[in-house]
Amino acid sequence: MDEVLVDIGDRVTKDQPLVRLWVPELFDERTQKEALVAQADAELAQAKAAVVAAQAVAQTAQARLAGVRAGVVRAEGEHARWKAEFDRSSQLATSGVVTPKLSDETLNQLRAAEAALAEAQAAIAAVQAEIDAAQAQVHKAEADEAAAAARVRVARADLARTSTLLQYCEIKVPFPGVVTARNVDTRHYVQPAGGSSPPLVVVARRDRVRVFAAIPETEAGLVSAPPEEPDPVTVTVPALGNRSFEGTVTRTSWSLDPTNRSLNVEIDLDNPDDLLRPGMYATMTIRLAEVPNALTVPAAAIVRAEGETYCCCVVDGGVIERRPVQLGLRSRDEIELRSGLTDKDVVVLARAGGLQAGQRVEVIPPAAK
Repeated sequence: MDEVLVDIGDRVTKDQPLVRLWVPELFDERTQKEALVAQADAELAQAKAAVVAAQAVAQTAQARLAGVRAGVVRAEGEHARWKAEFDRSSQLATSGVVTPKLSDETLNQLRAAEAALAEAQAAIAAVQAEIDAAQAQVHKAEADEAAAAARVRVARADLARTSTLLQYCEIKVPFPGVVTARNVDTRHYVQPAGGSSPPLVVVARRDRVRVFAAIPETEAGLVSAPPEEPDPVTVTVPALGNRSFEGTVTRTSWSLDPTNRSLNVEIDLDNPDDLLRPGMYATMTIRLAEVPNALTVPAAAIVRAEGETYCCCVVDGGVIERRPVQLGLRSRDEIELRSGLTDKDVVVLARAGGLQAGQRVEVIPPAAK
């Protein structure tokens, strides 16, 4: 650990450095990669110079070819001239106008012109071979340049990778918050993450907190979250004098937790005054639906036994009658009754599960209690 820049309780902002790690092998590796990049750049420059040199050789050979072709034209002209002279002198020698010696001299000149023409034509072939060799060198130099450019890209990619790894040596704040734990000091040896190793620094977000709740299976299907219209939520915190905070359901797990058959619900609440802190307990009320003039009874009045759900009513002046009921929404300790009872029925509100149908009980009027 090279440096710890924060401590417990510090307020931090986004992208603020928290700690700086010292990884000497990475710094050495970056130096090596920088040297390899410089070497690759030099090789690329050398390959480019080789291409220029090969192109110059090819251009020189092309220029020589033009000169040799001009020599061929001159040799062809000389050959044609002496060919015509020889034909004329041969006719004159046959008619006795000139001596045979003059005809022989013209023949020698013709043969010399033929040799010069052959030599010029051979020079064209030689220069063409030089051009072909020079072009091959140009192609090779261009291929070497492409290979050198590829080596430069590889070297730069290796350097970029090492530089990226070095960026992890400085751990920054992902969001504004408060440092809640610091488990490392300067010059400490830091183990790789994983296992039971604690985090170096813990930062809790300040501007927004997340509230977790578990909704029972019976109400899970009624919870609405985005992209649907989210259900309104009231969060009450006992530690803050039962202060309430309004919000809406932000997200749900959609599937039920198999361990407790409940739906995990999360609510994000803005926290501009820093009143809400991670770890606080809170109670949450979700308005899943509204039923006006609903008939409700305390949860203790509901009996579930032998696959039935019923309430114990008192009829005929003191006889217990079990009335099957259909339950609706639940709010705290009150449960909605959708069918089975009316507001005129007398219902046993406590220990109803211990009563039998037909059993006689005594109803004590409220005034006599």
